[in-house]
Amino acid sequence: MADTFDLIVRGATVVNQDGEGVRDIGITGERIAAVGDLSAASAGTAVDARGLHVLPGVIDSHVHFREPGLTHKEDLETGSRGAVLGGVTAVFEMPNTDPTTTTAGALADKVRRGRHRMHCDFAFYVGATHENTGDLAELELLPGACGVKVFMGSSTGSLLIEDDAGVRAVLERVRRRVAFHSEDEQRLRERMHLRVEGDPSSHPVWRDAEAALRCTQRLIALARETGKRVHVLHVTTKDEIALLAAHKDVATAEATPSHLTLFAPDCYRRLGTLAQLNPPVRDAEHRAGIWHGLAQGVIDTIGSDHSPHTLEEKAHPYPKTHSGMTGVQTLVPVMLDHVNAGRLSLQRFVDLTSAGPARVFNIARKGRIAVGYDADLTVVDLKRRETIRNAWIASRAAWTPYDGVAVTGWPVGTFVRGRRVMWEGEVVTPAQGEPVRFAEALPRG
Repeated sequence: MADTFDLIVRGATVVNQDGEGVRDIGITGERIAAVGDLSAASAGTAVDARGLHVLPGVIDSHVHFREPGLTHKEDLETGSRGAVLGGVTAVFEMPNTDPTTTTAGALADKVRRGRHRMHCDFAFYVGATHENTGDLAELELLPGACGVKVFMGSSTGSLLIEDDAGVRAVLERVRRRVAFHSEDEQRLRERMHLRVEGDPSSHPVWRDAEAALRCTQRLIALARETGKRVHVLHVTTKDEIALLAAHKDVATAEATPSHLTLFAPDCYRRLGTLAQLNPPVRDAEHRAGIWHGLAQGVIDTIGSDHSPHTLEEKAHPYPKTHSGMTGVQTLVPVMLDHVNAGRLSLQRFVDLTSAGPARVFNIARKGRIAVGYDADLTVVDLKRRETIRNAWIASRAAWTPYDGVAVTGWPVGTFVRGRRVMWEGEVVTPAQGEPVRFAEALPRG
């Protein structure tokens, strides 16, 4: 008797932990039920994916969706709409909202706001402060929490733990891996005079490579002292790559498409303050260093650091402008363009955007195309050439630094837990996002 499924994705080249091959994917309910030749099977719905590649659902583990408090530039619905339009099936959202995500109540409020309003699945970081350190062991295990985030250098918002004693106290209390914005706050304060009014190219002069390296050196020493695991977000320097390579037992690392693609001074000449990020886009030598770290396996994840601001906010004269840019919707096409250019393999892209996040954050039932896993799929056309336009961007900020950039490789379908959410540029299913589950915080019973 032939198998019957709710949905079969037929004839795609499936890219997974065992390589690439033409396979069918059978889905029952929210999970993958079979992978292989399902030509004899039947299904309520069949999707013809011949000529396309199906990847494990892309997980963007670093986004800022600005809700609550800053929804004039993004909210959970618009941010997640951009995610699924870009082929992203799950996001981890940052705590520097207003109010900040530093209490159980604030976390529960975000989960409530996101459930069945966000188009993709989601989790939220808990922001660490000097005041809530004693509560972090409980907060990091609450439903919807992907872990703790620490800002060692100031960025957008008020969250900051700049001192070693404060970071040590956080690490001593938590069990899960902690994510860090790693810039040395004292050095940033000392060098503020190096900012040149009206000149965003002075941004990486002020927030220099030494500020990042010093902070990451301190962080790794504290991780070793406490015996805890850390995740260094948006690595921007070749020096940190060399340091992290020597400490992979305690430290994982993230790179962003922006720091892998843009470089100074070119980006500041072309884009002005639209290229302004924290930590900043640096010169081509540092960009090459990050690519080297990616090729050598030092980089574990790709996160977009989607951090939208309105064009009005970005139009203020430097340094009064806001740091950040959109990115969740362009992560897949920008990185697929790098794949097509030969800078990384498609399997390495999968490792960085699905298997890598699953490994680093200990995600339950996501990150692979395998029986029993959530049916999260990113369907891409590797040969399709498109030009990224501001008009395509779903973010409330409504702009991208890649406006007018032609890319080869494009997301054509997004499946979240067995539901076809996006197909050919349209969101086709009502929002049904749910919290991501983690092995270290599974519910009992």
